[in-house]
Amino acid sequence: MPHLHQINPDQQLTFEDIARLMEPGSQLTLSEGSTRRIQRCRQYLDDKLTSTDETFYGINTGFGSLCNVQIDKKELEQLQVNLVMSHACGMGDEVPADVVRLMLLLKIQGLSQGYSGVQLATVQRLADFFNNGVLPVVYQQGSLGASGDLAPLAHLSLPLPGMGEVRVNGEKMPAQKALETFGWKPIRLQSKEGLALLNGTQFCSAYGVWCLLESQRLLQLANLCAALSIDAFNCRMSPFNELLHKIRPHAGQLAVAEAIRDFLKNSEIAAGEKNSVQDPYSFRCVPQVHGASYDTIAHVERTFLTEMNSVTDNPTIFPDEDMLLSGGNFHAQPLALTLDFLAIALAELGSISERRTYQLISGQRGLPAFLTKQGGLNSGFMIPQYTAASIVSQNKQLCTPASVDSIVSSNGQEDHVSMGANAATKAYRVVKNLESILAIEFMTAAQALEFRRPAKTSPVLEDVLGKYRQAVSALEGDRVLHDDMVRTVEFLRLL
Repeated sequence: MPHLHQINPDQQLTFEDIARLMEPGSQLTLSEGSTRRIQRCRQYLDDKLTSTDETFYGINTGFGSLCNVQIDKKELEQLQVNLVMSHACGMGDEVPADVVRLMLLLKIQGLSQGYSGVQLATVQRLADFFNNGVLPVVYQQGSLGASGDLAPLAHLSLPLPGMGEVRVNGEKMPAQKALETFGWKPIRLQSKEGLALLNGTQFCSAYGVWCLLESQRLLQLANLCAALSIDAFNCRMSPFNELLHKIRPHAGQLAVAEAIRDFLKNSEIAAGEKNSVQDPYSFRCVPQVHGASYDTIAHVERTFLTEMNSVTDNPTIFPDEDMLLSGGNFHAQPLALTLDFLAIALAELGSISERRTYQLISGQRGLPAFLTKQGGLNSGFMIPQYTAASIVSQNKQLCTPASVDSIVSSNGQEDHVSMGANAATKAYRVVKNLESILAIEFMTAAQALEFRRPAKTSPVLEDVLGKYRQAVSALEGDRVLHDDMVRTVEFLRLL
């Protein structure tokens, strides 16, 4: 059933809220509290500009290093339109649809706090876009992760006054055509509005939230794959004994060890006789390695939970205190650092997964080399490991931190930037890569278990394998394994 979520400044937006809102057909609406705060802040700003000739950055001045150029009151609306047009300088591939939806959601959430001075109609139109699947065409390149995600947020905002392009049900069209289709009039941007729309971290935040939602799924999948591989390689269960982890009680380590025990509960193979004294690290140290990634994901989640409930445009307006403050809440350094950390943690899940795949095809523990009955005539699972190794290596390259970089912009006014947007798009690619690596391990472990028959793994894993074999049959002789790999990815997404 589609989820209806009310944007409320007095209630924290959670990852659970976002996950439900990402389901098809979900809708959002503004609470009375949000409506009241938006209108009050806008009225305060209008009154302020009418009653004083004081200069306020970006409201009646130029932008960036042009902040000392005062703008005539008659040109304040044009100033905001010019800002959106001039900053729409994105390049590269389009931002994926799910991330654009998250950008809309997080921009609405920020503006609804009542510190940005926007019109209610502007926020409502963004909600209309979200609710009706009207997704502005946004490009991946162009943000430095400071001064806000200027270029991508400019593309997100262009359709409000009827400029730029959108996608509706996947079809790209001019924004003006979409407005006409839905019977919406273009928004006339008022003073401060362009700046409120463009300043902010919603590009970095949206990518990060998407990555975190996927990270939770992939972490559980990594544990499942590891458990399957542990039985496929006929490993000992002693490394997962709770006693070991209680004396090194990192939360992630404890949780992963428990997950492995649960997956392998009542496994015939796990309970059987073992010839090896110890197992390779990629099996034996799953709680320690996966657990470290678990703890990293939890840390990054805390940072993003704060961010997605924050106000990150500039300047910000405090009607109760009668103050307009120019500051730096748009700077994405907290996100850049944690996105780099997240990418490293996810890459490690892929790295250890590929090592387990390598061990399974190496002809050890009674398994045939490359998991094929007629090696030589058949190459079996030789090359999926090549693919996993290639992707793992690419992840290592993608984990070079973006946040250690900076570059001067805006004629020296913006002299230290976070590069959070690059960290965000890199993390996205690492997530996608991890999904492929884990799928290769899963299909390899499933094939290895065919050579353990009639012995069985746990009831939980046998159930998963039974369903999997309806989608991908065991390998008897060589065939095009790309097709199996794609079907495996699709199967695991449905677990």
